[in-house]
Amino acid sequence: MSKSEKTAVIVESKEWYLAGYAAHGVPTSDHLKLRSVPLSLTLDSIPDAHVAIQLLFISIDPYLRTRMSGHDDGLYFPQFSLNQVITAFGVGRVIRSKDDKYDEGDIVLNAFFPVAEYCVVPSDVLIRKIDPAAGIPLPEYLSCLGVPGFAAWVGIRVLGDPNPGSNVFISAAAGGVGMFAGQLAKLKGCRVIGSTGSDAKVRLLKEEFGYDDAFNYNKETNFDAALSKYFPNGIDIYLDNVGGKMLEAVLNHVNLHARIPVCGMISQYNQTWTEREGVRNLLNIVGKEVRMEGYLVGSYLDKFADFATEMESYIKHGKISSKLKIYGGIESFVESIGSLFSSSNIGKVIIEVKP
Repeated sequence: MSKSEKTAVIVESKEWYLAGYAAHGVPTSDHLKLRSVPLSLTLDSIPDAHVAIQLLFISIDPYLRTRMSGHDDGLYFPQFSLNQVITAFGVGRVIRSKDDKYDEGDIVLNAFFPVAEYCVVPSDVLIRKIDPAAGIPLPEYLSCLGVPGFAAWVGIRVLGDPNPGSNVFISAAAGGVGMFAGQLAKLKGCRVIGSTGSDAKVRLLKEEFGYDDAFNYNKETNFDAALSKYFPNGIDIYLDNVGGKMLEAVLNHVNLHARIPVCGMISQYNQTWTEREGVRNLLNIVGKEVRMEGYLVGSYLDKFADFATEMESYIKHGKISSKLKIYGGIESFVESIGSLFSSSNIGKVIIEVKP
């Protein structure tokens, strides 16, 4: 924070709001608008048990898209309200405090920060303080130690419950969740295969994330044939991030008592439910006694401390690697959202609010 910002009584804070719902396709600047609003930072203007925050990093995740369609169909959270600021996971710095538990300069994590430069929020919504001296880069608290890492950990460690030698398949394997899911499965001694959208990402999975093999779904478009090739002994665990045709193909290759933790279905997010592809072979779940389970990380917060301890140890010992795509400036929100639905995106997408 600059000297002028520290002494400012009122700041002009840029923030993104939803101007119109996007029922189809990827939201654009027609739906998402940037505005500047005055925000008072005087202590008298901040309510008790509140803090003023300067946003540092904002997490861009696929679930945000599901809150911009204008229709509720069972996915995640309710729709964003029109003309209201959009919220997301973020890391920020406390610049004013009306709570004795927080001091100016504290770095904090919150699941519902506004996508903005500054904000005033109740202190009880803050998830945790971050110790900058821990040696972990701040963006990793939105990646490896954030929702993507936790989603991967719950899917693999809790619901997948792999044994050494298990055959594990991860879709969207080079994305924010997939890159950690595969590494966690490898640490449990599994054989891990991933699908991804480019040859460059295939190399990344094998060379940096330790996958045993991977394939480019844009080249190997017959998913049933691809899975026959990569899983001659069948699939024990499938972490589903895409749904659609890939899920249907997987169900033709599952082993007895296979587990399918369903983290997301990104291939379906830009369509209404009546336009989405149905899965025609669900009967295989019965014959193979498959456990297929959707999950939200919010239902597993009682395990977050165990997750954080384990993942921090992996990071410090170099057992988990991460790939970040960091966009510069709050103005990049529309571009960053769009990148999630492009095969060009690699790793976890994050905005650095003021680079």
